[in-house]
Amino acid sequence: MSVKIGYLGPKGTFTKLAVDAAFNGDDKISFKTIPQCIDAVNNEEVHIGVVPIENAIEGTVHLSIDYLVHQVRLPIIAEIVVPIQQNLLVHRDFAGELLDIKEVHSHRHAIAQCQQYIHKFLPQATIHYTNSTGSAAEMVSANGNPIAAIGNTLAAEEYNLNIMEENIHDYPNNHTRFIVLAKNKELVKINHSTDLERTSLLITLPEDRAGVLHQVLSAFAWRKMNLSKIESRPMKTGLGNYFFIIDVDEPYDDALFPGVQGELEALGCKVTILGTYPVYKLACK
Repeated sequence: MSVKIGYLGPKGTFTKLAVDAAFNGDDKISFKTIPQCIDAVNNEEVHIGVVPIENAIEGTVHLSIDYLVHQVRLPIIAEIVVPIQQNLLVHRDFAGELLDIKEVHSHRHAIAQCQQYIHKFLPQATIHYTNSTGSAAEMVSANGNPIAAIGNTLAAEEYNLNIMEENIHDYPNNHTRFIVLAKNKELVKINHSTDLERTSLLITLPEDRAGVLHQVLSAFAWRKMNLSKIESRPMKTGLGNYFFIIDVDEPYDDALFPGVQGELEALGCKVTILGTYPVYKLACK
């Protein structure tokens, strides 16, 4: 059976880079937005979906988290971590200088990752946000005006663009986490080794109870469970109402995690396991 993999497209996005690095020989289908990709998995149009979840510089991709929590609940089956190298891409016929560029197009996270570079070298350019770095590259390839895109080498190859400046991101340790979503985890086959298992939890707190967040964290602390991330997001039910995403760098087991769940539920919290999964750290060109 051919496994269909959906990703945030079009061709040339960093999500496509992650998919190519992790999966070989499968049917890869691009989607214009993160919600469309997640919906495609939920509606069984594709077997697997890959979407960005966090960047080391810009932080969490809130659209991915919020859509999974509020709209479509799918299990996280795996995580792919890849290095991100941002480049300034221009039309193959562009022969001007940096100061001749009037517009810069890219995804808002890519723009944010290159903020200092833009401030220093492209102060005259106006910023335009796109759904993805790939769609920005596609736009530049079809436009003869002095505009540029921020994207990767794959985008330059896919859309026949010139790389005017390499590695323009502001900080060198630029990585992005991508999550792999699927209803059937048996279809997710990533032929890379991993030395890390992670479990992601969704926790909602009882209202108007002083000190409850401290008690929640204590449930993990005294069991010596390593939390790699804790983040609050609005419940969208009113001011002051939040849920928490907690990542634990351990696989779900039959001892520690049920103990944590029981302790938190006794406090009035609601606990949902978003996924327990391997983390693959891959190298992409």
